Amino acid sequence: MAINNMRVQFALASALGLTAFVGLPASAQTTGTTIAANAAVTESCVVTSTALQFGGADVTDGAAHAGTGGLDVMCTSGTAWTATADVGTGANATMALRGMTSTAGGGLPLNYVLYNDNTATSPWGDGTGGTSPITGTGTGVVVPIVLAGSIPLGQTGIPAGTYADLVQVTVNY
Repeated sequence: MAINNMRVQFALASALGLTAFVGLPASAQTTGTTIAANAAVTESCVVTSTALQFGGADVTDGAAHAGTGGLDVMCTSGTAWTATADVGTGANATMALRGMTSTAGGGLPLNYVLYNDNTATSPWGDGTGGTSPITGTGTGVVVPIVLAGSIPLGQTGIPAGTYADLVQVTVNY
């Protein structure tokens, strides 16, 4: 019976022109596609700061007192940025001469100058009042900027105490 069955399959395959493939499994077929990957890298910046520290300042010694602080800016590679600083919260502050206020309240401000580099040559601000902003171009890594400050001499009438100011930093990109 198996031989008759084979003869029928052979006869049918011969009639269809498939004699070479009788009894063999069908060959596998493949198909494919692609997947597109897309992204839009946006310009962005992150800025952090380290407080400008003057430490103990004896205003009666007849000398200016230096302080240092810092700014860390990280922007997307190739992104141009500008960092500006406002006048701060001190009474009668200007861009060129800011003022720290006594944390005990009242009294005269302790004046200081905030510089946009560690050479203490260019007051930092928004470009007005003799100040300059800090500019750069992002590299994708943190760029540390050393800031300098100076408490000018001649402030002998300032009472002992703790003084503070808060300067708003803005990075435009």
